[in-house]
Formats: sequence, C-alpha cells, structure tokens
Amino acid sequence: MKVTIVGGGFGGVKTALELAKNKKNRITLLSDKPDFQYYPALYGTATGRSHLQSWVPLGTIFADMPNVDVIIDPIIKIDPVAKMLTGSSKQTYGYNLLVLALGTVTTYFGIKGLDTYSYGIKSAEEIRDLKQHLYHAMFEERTFEKEYVVIGAGPTGVELASAMRSYIERLRVDYRLPKKRVRITLVEAAPRVLPRMSEASSRRVEKRLKRLGVHVLTGQKVEEQTADSLIVNGKPIKSHTVIWTSGVANSPFYQANAEHFVFAKNGKIVVDEHMRAFKDVHVIGDNAYTPYSGLAQTALHDALFVARNLERKQAGKKRKLYSARLPPVVVPVGENWAAFEWHKLRFSGWFAAFLRSCSDMIGYSDILPLGQALGVWRAQKVKEDDYFPPTTPKSKNKA
Repeated sequence: MKVTIVGGGFGGVKTALELAKNKKNRITLLSDKPDFQYYPALYGTATGRSHLQSWVPLGTIFADMPNVDVIIDPIIKIDPVAKMLTGSSKQTYGYNLLVLALGTVTTYFGIKGLDTYSYGIKSAEEIRDLKQHLYHAMFEERTFEKEYVVIGAGPTGVELASAMRSYIERLRVDYRLPKKRVRITLVEAAPRVLPRMSEASSRRVEKRLKRLGVHVLTGQKVEEQTADSLIVNGKPIKSHTVIWTSGVANSPFYQANAEHFVFAKNGKIVVDEHMRAFKDVHVIGDNAYTPYSGLAQTALHDALFVARNLERKQAGKKRKLYSARLPPVVVPVGENWAAFEWHKLRFSGWFAAFLRSCSDMIGYSDILPLGQALGVWRAQKVKEDDYFPPTTPKSKNKA
C-alpha cells in the first residue's frame, strides 16, 4: 500500500509511524519543516528550558524505517482528478491514498499592529525573536519592562504567563541588572481564563495565577498595538513585550484549494464517518471538523483511526466508523502545580502536575523509541543558556 501524508505534526507523524510497521507499505511524508514540533513544551522552551524538548528532527524519528521517505516541501496545491500535489518548489507528487494533517497558523483577527509588534511562541523562529528581544533589552540596553503582557488565557497563555516572572528574574540575575518590580499581565477577551474548561477549574487556575503574581484581565478586548503600548478596552498598557498566544486558523492550503473541500463555519474541513474529505483523501487532526479538534491527543487518535482503517481496507475488511473521544486536559501553572480535567473528574495541585509530566512522557513515546523519548522528556528540566551574539535583533518596536 502506498500512502502520502502531508504534515509533520502529531497527526502526520503518528500516521506514518503506524503504517510503517507493515514493511510492505510505502509512505511518503511531506512537511514544510524538517522537525517535529512538540507544542505542549513550547512555553517551556520560550521561558528558558531546553530546546530539545520542543523539536525532534523528522530524520531522527524515521531513521530506522526505510519504507518512509521524508521530503521537505510545503504543499500548496492539490489536483484530485490527476491525484497530484504541487509543492512550493514547483515539484509535483502523485498519490494513491492521501492523509492531510497540515496543522494551523496564527491569526490576529485583524487587530491592528499585532502582526508588526507582538511576539509569539508557536515556532522556533518566533521563540528566537522573543529571546533575542529580551537579550537586546536586558543585556545590551541594560533595562527591562515594568510590564510584560501575554494575550490569550487558553492553555498556552496560562502556561506562559505563569512561567514568565521566574524567567525574567533569572535573566535579570544572569545579566546582572538591579532588582526592580515587574508585572506579568494576562489579557483574555472571554469572561474567564481557560474558557473551554469548567468554571471550577477556571477559578482555581485564576487564583493560582494571582498567587504567582500574574495580573489577570478577563472580559477585555484587545483593540490595537503600537510600538510601545497595547490598547485594551480603550486604555493603553505600556509595554514593548507583548506575546500573542491566542488565535489560530486552519492551514491556508485549504482556502487556496477551496473548490475541492467543504468548510464548516469555523473554517475546518467537513469529513465523513471515515475521516475522508473526498475519495482517497483523509483530513485529520487540527484540520478536521470533529468535536475535539485542536488537541494533540485528538490528532493522535485520528492518526491511529485512519492508519488502521487503511490497513483494514487493504486487507478487504470492513472499515470502522469514526468516534470522537474527549481527551483529558492538564494545564501546568507554575512549578509543581497543574489543573486536570476529564469529564466530571477535576482536581489541581502537585498530583495533576505529576500527571502532566507522565502525559508528556507518553506523548514523546508516541513519536520516539522509548530510550530517545526518555532523553527528550528529561530535557524539560534542563535550563538552557539564553545568551545571544551582541548583534542588533530584528526589532519589532523600532520600526
């Protein structure tokens, strides 16, 4: 069986790994990046932990799998009649069976100035820009902000805001700056933090954030960002360090090929009971319009479902119907504390943090052999030097 997979995230990589177990299968994995990115760890890398926890080369993952070919070429076009894909390199790739798992991209909802002045943590490039900015301000200019602002109180925003104060303090000590009071502000448009979790969990997390010194602003609309301020509900918050963690949109690949897909209201792709958008083309993970789309566990669940159904089809067996599963959610809030929620089971504290650590180990082992997974998992506790060459960074605040 020949299968082409587009996307090097959880869904794409897991589908390839599952299908590669059958040595007779031939898998082509097309990705826009050479690394698998472990999204749950990005906030840790952005706040001084090892980069090894966040990125693993695709070549390393598939090194011992000769039936998997990895090609780095962003896919921009599909021709379902000819069963052909076109990459940004203009190279074309034929397919027999296709799995699309392209992930999402950042959207700023048209808010003026955010794309120019804000920072992000959703890629290696964004994290490096943020760290370079902090280096330039604290080491070269010998100053730092009175207020650091994180926009978006979903899991990523909460995780980042809760880790920022200790990270800034570590940099202050490393760069030998005088001690001064700083404030971490978390801004959320919804009435509460973690709006997709229960109200009880939201209350616990907000209480924990405030205990960590995070200033929480809920029900607040971000209207504009300038070179030195964020405008929230008509009032400016003075800061050169605004980090955007809110807002994702489906991969632009789908709108670029809109004539071939059916879109849900949220921009995701409507799929059938076998996760097919149309004949021989499956759409999984963040791209598919399913109940829990957008979570890493859902992407892994989708990958296993599609891979096993393709094997059933190849063997002439009846395929199973897709059934969505609610995954548990564990959000770390500072050291040794997290909030856990799954159905009606809700608790917080050190044990929830322990479960999050275990879930990360399971997440890495879903992608890597056990020994490698253990090494990457241990990297979560490793602090990484944040020193940069004394060059002028690509400034977002001095345009």
